[in-house]
Order: sequence, then C-alpha cells, then structure tokens
Amino acid sequence: MEAIVESIFSLQEEELNYEELYESLLQIYSNPLMINEAGVEELQSLYILNPYQINSLVAYRERFGQLLSLYELQAVPGFDLETIYRLLPFVTLENGEQTFNRPFTQRLLTEPNAYLMIRLRRVWETRQGFADPDSLNGRPATRYLGDPNDLYARFRMQHPKDFSLGFTLDKDAGEEFRWDPSTKRYGFNFLSYHFTLFDKGRWKTVALGDYRVQFGQGLVFGSGYSAGKGAETITTVRRSSLGIRPYTSVTEFGYFRGAAATYSLGNVEISGLYSNAPRDGSIETLPDTLDSREEFISSLLQSGYHRTPAELGKKSTAREQNIGGNLSYNSPGGNIHFGFTTLYSEYSQPFIRTPRIYNGFEFRGKSNYIHSASFSYNYQNHFLFGESAISKSGGTGTVIGLMSSLNTALDLSVLWRQFDRNFHSFYGNAFSEGSRPINEKGIYIGLQFRPKPGLSWSGYFDRFYFPWLKFRVYAPSDGHEWFQRLTYSPSRDLSLFLQVREEIKDRNLPAGEQEGSGYRVASGKKMNYATGLTLNIDKRWSIKSRVQFSSYDFNGKKTGGFAIVQDIDGAWERFRISGRFALFDTEDYDNRQYVYEKNVLWAFSIPNYSDQGMRYYLLAQWDINKKVTCWLRWARMTYTNRDVISSGLQAIHGNTMTETTFQMRYQFNR
Repeated sequence: MEAIVESIFSLQEEELNYEELYESLLQIYSNPLMINEAGVEELQSLYILNPYQINSLVAYRERFGQLLSLYELQAVPGFDLETIYRLLPFVTLENGEQTFNRPFTQRLLTEPNAYLMIRLRRVWETRQGFADPDSLNGRPATRYLGDPNDLYARFRMQHPKDFSLGFTLDKDAGEEFRWDPSTKRYGFNFLSYHFTLFDKGRWKTVALGDYRVQFGQGLVFGSGYSAGKGAETITTVRRSSLGIRPYTSVTEFGYFRGAAATYSLGNVEISGLYSNAPRDGSIETLPDTLDSREEFISSLLQSGYHRTPAELGKKSTAREQNIGGNLSYNSPGGNIHFGFTTLYSEYSQPFIRTPRIYNGFEFRGKSNYIHSASFSYNYQNHFLFGESAISKSGGTGTVIGLMSSLNTALDLSVLWRQFDRNFHSFYGNAFSEGSRPINEKGIYIGLQFRPKPGLSWSGYFDRFYFPWLKFRVYAPSDGHEWFQRLTYSPSRDLSLFLQVREEIKDRNLPAGEQEGSGYRVASGKKMNYATGLTLNIDKRWSIKSRVQFSSYDFNGKKTGGFAIVQDIDGAWERFRISGRFALFDTEDYDNRQYVYEKNVLWAFSIPNYSDQGMRYYLLAQWDINKKVTCWLRWARMTYTNRDVISSGLQAIHGNTMTETTFQMRYQFNR
C-alpha cells in the first residue's frame, strides 16, 4: 500500500482531495479484485499495470483459463517480480460464488468482512477557540461550541460481487456533540450511510443512501479517486469507468444521496440516479426584495466545519437535486466502449456568486445540465480514450488520450484537454492542471522506461494555458511543468530514487508592485528536488530516508526550503511500530514541504512543513486477537522560529502542537 501511495502521491499539492483519493484506493486494498474475473477497467483503476501487462493478463486467461495460483502471475508475459509484489495486496483468487446460494440474511449474519471502527483524535495544546470566552486579555468573545476531541465511527459489512452496507459518523474538533434536529445535528455532526447490492441477475448495481459515480474521463461524473501528475506517469492519465460505488468518506461534499442503479442488457448497460442532498452555503437576501425574502446562495462551503454559531448557521442551508444517467456499450471482446452521460442539477435557491474580476464566467443560476459522449478503444497494447461534454451555458470540455506500451520496456502516454471558461461541471474531475475542469487547455506527454529489472526512469512534460483570468491571476496566462524520476531497486530489500520537477506559472504581482489601475502578472518558477532510500534491514526492521528541497523564483526574488526525514519501521506477528523524525526550514509559504506520513487505518496524513522546526511521530498497531486491533499514534510539531501557531480561533500560543490518535477495530464473525 505504501509503495503505491509513494508513486501516486509523490508530488503533493494543497488543492487535491487526498482523503477521497486514499479512501478509494484503500477500498480496493481491503477488498481485493478477483483477478480471474477483473475486467480491463478494474485492472487499470489500480494504477499498477501498464497497457501491455493488462493485455497480457487478459490474453493469458483466455488461452489457459483461470489462474490456479497467484504464483502463476510469473508466467504472464510482461510481469516482473517488482510488478507482482506491488499487485499482490490488491488481487485475490477467491470468487465467493459458493456463498451466494445461501439466504441473504444468513450471508449478512455470517459475513467475515464486517467490522466496527472507533477513532478518537485530539490536539492537546489549547487553541484560541477553546479558551475561556473572556474579551479581556485579547481573547475573542466568539469561541468553538464543542470540545477539542475529534470523534469518528465506522461500520462496514461487505462481500465482493454481492453487497455492501454501512455507515460513517464524524465529529470534528470544536463541533458540539448534541441531538438538535432544528440545527440538523444528531449527535455526530455528519452521518453517511449506504446499502448497495451487486450482480443480482441483470441488475449490476443497486445503491441506496450515499454513493458516488464515475463514468467516462470525469467530465460529468468524476467522483472517486483520480490521481494527478506524479511519479506514475502512464496509468494516471486515464480515468476508469467504475460506475456506481458506495460512498464511505467523511468528506462532507461531492457525494450523491438517494438511489442509483445499473441494469445490464448484455453488451449494453443503463444507469440512472436520483439524489437530494444537503449542502452548506452562505444564504443572503436580494436587497430590493426584502418583503418577499427572495434568498440566494452566495457561496457553497466545502470545509464541513460547524464549530461556531456562524459556521453552524450555514449547515445544510441549501439542497441540491440531481437526476442523471449513463448508457454504455461494450463490444463482445471488450476492446471497444462507447458511453453517453447526462446530469441535471438544481439548487433550492439560485446560486449567485459575489462578482469578481476572475469569476465572470462561473456558474450562476438555479439549475444546470451537462451531457457527454465518451469512448475507449483497446488495440493490442494501446489504449485510446476520450470524452467530450457540453453544459447548459454552451461551454464545452474535451479530453482525448492515449496509453501505449511501445515495447516491453517503454511506455508512452499522451493527453490533450480543453475546457472552456464557461464549462460548468459540478462533479467533474478530469485530468487537469487546475482543481476543476474549467478555463484550461493543455497537452501532457509521459514516458516510462525500464532498461533492465530493478531500474526505471519516468518523466512527463505538461504544457498548459488559461485563456481567461483565474484567482490571483488577473490576466490570461500559461505555464509548463516537467518531471523526472530515476528509481533503482537491485533487490526487494533496497530501493533508491532521485526526482526533480520544474513548474512555471503566472500570478499577480504584489499590490505594492502594481502600476496604474490595472493588474500585472509575472511568472514564478518553482523547482522541487527529492531523493530517498528504503532498506529492509531484516525480516522485522526497515528504514526509509528522504531529503527534499525546493526553490521559488518570482519577480527577481528567490527563496528556498528543505526537509530531511528519517523513518523506521518494525513488524512482528501481532505488533507493528513506525516512527519518524523530520527537520525542516522554509523561507516562505511557497516553499512549504509536503511529506506523506503513516497513520491509523483509514486516516490519511500529508502535513505541510513550513517555517523552521521539527516533526516526529510514533505509530503502534497491536492485533490483540482475531477480532480486535488497536492503533495508537503520537505526533508533535515543534517550531524554532515562532511563538504562535496558526491564527484566529485556531491559534495556539506556544511553539509546539501535540496530537494523539487512538483507534480500535472490532471484526465480527472472525
């Protein structure tokens, strides 16, 4: 799991939703694919196999039948040991069909893949929002309503190709644990639930409750995990049409709530959905209609925080209805796919953004619709794919790409995208430089070369344009990005890598350097360097070292930053421990350093190292017995150049921030 995360998340950016990416990947890790039944889309969604390897596996099954052992993967052309080691945690030989003959209620009561998980997280230093509400001594009268504990509970029962049901509960630090229907609080602040059936006759999927949808290349339905640019330069450019899937994350936006289903007519599948979900929003009243109280949404909030009266007043103030569907065709051989997708969205109040110079073409109104056509074609070791969509505004978006294994050692990916400045897609998550598919044109070229076992080079070049203005860029702009990574793994116990990235993008000059009444922009150049070593000392102990540094050159001023990280891991039969010590020093926010951290199961952590200081943590996992597993994590950030951490209600008066996490999982029927 960690090796996959290292390649997919090797370049961390603040705007990416890592929780959702990690959650979706971990779903497959916890419920491995049935390798004898997995189709091209499912195999590609792992981001592990290149086109040649996927085609070889499919051809091998057609010629020799189902695999009898996972050791047999060594006989599949193009599968080396490194690939097999990365693939093994995500696949299984079991098909579970023998359990389908039993009554459904009996399968529920005896399902071994069922668990209840409870997590408690807390920052021990007092934040300003938890201080006594004393307006004297500089303390604000406003404070958080709840306690500093972060509570999380999760129940899940599932069986691959059969069913999945569960719920997720979450209370963030500062939120009040209270039963109050008038403010839409029912103990925990957020509740997500689902019940999904798979492969019931012609019904491929039937979902009730919360769910997500992924079709085409993410122009209309792009929920789920979609990795961006990183060390994996080939497989991440293409989105997989995984259809309807349960939603189990605690991210309080971007999901559907209602019902959805997929019905199969042989090579044709029909999917439909209806959703009516609450949304947090700032509601205002039009100034010239005070008598009629005509309300509108000025902004939709995605933080999910409801800690203060002001934040609580925005909870579930709007509703969003969605009606949509997908019609898809798969050729008998599975190498040709066509799909047509539509989605109609409507808000309970009109959405009228506060006018800004850069958002003149963003969505405004009460309803939106978007339609798309997508295709994919697999010819031998080459995948050609694309999708084109049009929204109610007339704006269009198009993605066309190619993944190709030119030979057993060289892979190529090419992707071209174009999104109009008035292209409106609420659930779009296509491959792009920006966080949303809007106001962008670009072309991406990726390569991966493996001259011999254990040695690989990967790289990409991405050229992008923004025809209209953006936030903090008040002029049409462009830029480019290139990346290279060299990895050497002479054995399973030793791995080294070296990577470098350059990114050049425009942004506004500071206010003091502007001239006249207009805005001037300049190009900023950021360089990132990283090198790392992973060594398995013996069967129990391993170490990982990483050094990364960066520089940022903007308008004649150059700044820098670095982080040095040392990890150690130990594993026994029922006990595991991980630790880290990190030093960092950055001159400004543009040089903040992101480093992936290990955390308790289902939690994801990529803190940013900014300013000067140290970061260290210890993580322990203990399998008490077959049913009960406990995790305990302690982490501390110590700054050497500041006396106050963060600001506002989040401020901590001091230079340390200590966080603990305790988690327990109880597995039923074990």
